Amino acid sequence: MYRTHTCGELRIQQVGENVVLSGWADKSRDLGGMTFIDLRDRYGITQLVFNMEDNGSLCEEARKLGREFVIQVNGVVRERENKNPNRVTGDIEIEVTELRILNPSRVPPFTIEENTDGGEELRMKYRYLDIRREPIKEKLIFRSKVAIETRKYLSDNGFIEIETPVLIKSTPEGARDFVVPSRLNKGQFYALPQSPQTFKQILMVAGMDKYFQIVNCFRDEDLRADRQPEFTQIDCEMSFVTQEEILNTFEGLTRYLFAEVLDVHLDTFPRMSYDDAINKYGSDKPDLRFEMVIEDLTDVAKGKDFNVFNQAEYIGGVCLKGFAEELSNKDMKKWTEWVKRPQIGAKGMVYVKFQDDGSCKSTVGKFYTDEDLMEWGKCFKAEKGDVLFILSGDRSATLKQLGELRLQLARDFGLIPDNIFKPLWVVDFPLLEWDHDSQRFYAMHHPFTSPKKEDMPRMMTEDHSTLESLRADAYDLVINGAEIGGGSIRIFDRDLQAKNFDLLGFTKEEAEAQFGFLLNAFEYGAPPHGGIAFGFDRLCAIMSGSHSIRDFIAFPKNNQGRDVMIDAPSEVESEQLSELGLKRLESPK
Repeated sequence: MYRTHTCGELRIQQVGENVVLSGWADKSRDLGGMTFIDLRDRYGITQLVFNMEDNGSLCEEARKLGREFVIQVNGVVRERENKNPNRVTGDIEIEVTELRILNPSRVPPFTIEENTDGGEELRMKYRYLDIRREPIKEKLIFRSKVAIETRKYLSDNGFIEIETPVLIKSTPEGARDFVVPSRLNKGQFYALPQSPQTFKQILMVAGMDKYFQIVNCFRDEDLRADRQPEFTQIDCEMSFVTQEEILNTFEGLTRYLFAEVLDVHLDTFPRMSYDDAINKYGSDKPDLRFEMVIEDLTDVAKGKDFNVFNQAEYIGGVCLKGFAEELSNKDMKKWTEWVKRPQIGAKGMVYVKFQDDGSCKSTVGKFYTDEDLMEWGKCFKAEKGDVLFILSGDRSATLKQLGELRLQLARDFGLIPDNIFKPLWVVDFPLLEWDHDSQRFYAMHHPFTSPKKEDMPRMMTEDHSTLESLRADAYDLVINGAEIGGGSIRIFDRDLQAKNFDLLGFTKEEAEAQFGFLLNAFEYGAPPHGGIAFGFDRLCAIMSGSHSIRDFIAFPKNNQGRDVMIDAPSEVESEQLSELGLKRLESPK
C-alpha cells in the first residue's frame, strides 16, 4: 500500500494514528536538530517532521531529498506546536518513522508555486509540472465540477447524451476546417467538426428530441486568449420548442451551475435586441457590470462650422462620470492617441469637460458655445465633473470604436466591480451580413438558422436592403461582456433551407453536394427544432473570474497553434504520405 490517507485528509482527530502518505516533496526547512518537509499531492499538503535526536540517519536522508522527489513515508500523526491556520492540515504533522524514495526528480525548470518564476511558453513545454501548481490544478478540478453538474442538470431535464462523429465532411462556411486525409479513399479527406451542427439536427429528425453532448470542436483560425484550435462545447438541441422555451431551459442551466458550483445566485437575465446592444454598447456582447451607455449626438452636434462632424455619417460618445478634474490635457491627448491606434481605427477624438465652475472645456470650443456643449451633456445626463469622449465617422465602425473605448475607460478608471456577474440574452440578430470584399451575403450565425416567422415571406425578395434587414430567430447568452453561448431556431423545411443556401451564394449543385443528406432528411418528417451551444472552456473561465481559457484546458496550444510539450504539429515520414496518396511539395529555391 502506497498510502492510507491523502495529503489533504488528516485532521486533529487522527492524532496518534499510524499512517502512510505518498506524494511530491515540496518545500524543505532545515532547522539543525529538525528537518521539516511539506509533502504535496492533488488533495493538499501535509508537513513531515524528521528529528536528529530520534533518528539521525533518517533525518540526514530527508535532508538529501530534492524538490519534486516522489516519496512515501510511514509515521505517526501528532499535533503541531506552531499551527498553520491557512492550511486545512495545519493543526497536525507527521513524525516520520520510515522514508522511501519512489522516484527522484531533476531540478524543475521553474518553481512549483502559486506565483511561479516560469514564463507561459516554458510552463506549456513542461505542462505536467505546471499542472502540479495549485492555481492550474484547481482550475482543472473546477472544470470537472462544472462538467459533472452540467450532465446532472441536463440528464435530470430529460436530455440524452449522444456522441457524434469526429471524422466528418468538410464545409466551406464558418472558420477553416482541419482536414484529415483518408488512406482507404485516396485523394479524399475528412474534416474535424467545427461543431456537431448537422448531426444534432439529424438527431431531431430521428426523434431524439432532447440531445446534449460535451464535445470537442476544431477550428483552424487565428488565436487569442479566449480562442483555441481545439475547444469544448456544451452542445444541445431540442424538438417542438420555441425560442422562449430554449432560453428558459438554458437560463435554468446557467443559474444551476452558478448556484451549485459557486454558491452564486444570479439576478434576472434581461433580453436585449442586437440593434440595442450595438447602438448603446457598441458590441453584440455588452458588459453590463457598469453604466456608460453610448449616446447618439448626430442630430445635436451637426450644423455648426465643424466640418468633421458635418461630414460624418454618425456622431456618438460616452460619458465618464466624475473624473474631469483629474484628467489633464496631456491625459486627453493620450486617450486621443489610444483611439487612433490601428486596433481601434478612429481618426481622432473630441472631448468635453464639464468643470466645477459650471463652464465647459472642449477641443471644439471655438466651434460650439457652452450652451451648445451643455445640450450635448443633457443627452448623457452629464453633471459637473463629468467628461464626454466623442467619436465620429462611419456609423458601424464608430459604434465599434466607442464600444472598445467604453471598455478601456472602465478598466482604467476601476469602474468594473469584482465578483459580480451580469448575464443577458441578446436576441433578434440579423439573418445575413453583407461582405463588401466578396460581394455576397454570409450567415450571421450559420446557414441553418431560421428567420423570424414574420420575415420568412421577405426572404423571397431580390431587394438588397430588404435582405439585410431580415432577422434571425437567434440568441446569444452573454455574461460580463463575454459570449458564453449562442443558438437559434433551425430551418426544418427543405424549400426554405434551399432558399437560404441560394441567398448565401450556393448553387443547387453545391448545396446538394455539401448538405444533400440534411435536405433529404427534411423530407422525412423533420420536426420544428432549435438548440444552443455553450463554450465550455469560456464558461469555466468566466465563472472563475479568469481572462483566458488556457488554464482550464489540460494541454492547450500556444498563440501559433502549437503544442510545445509534444512538439505538434510535426512533419510525417514520406512513406506515410505515400500511403495517403500525398507527396511533400519541394520548397521553392
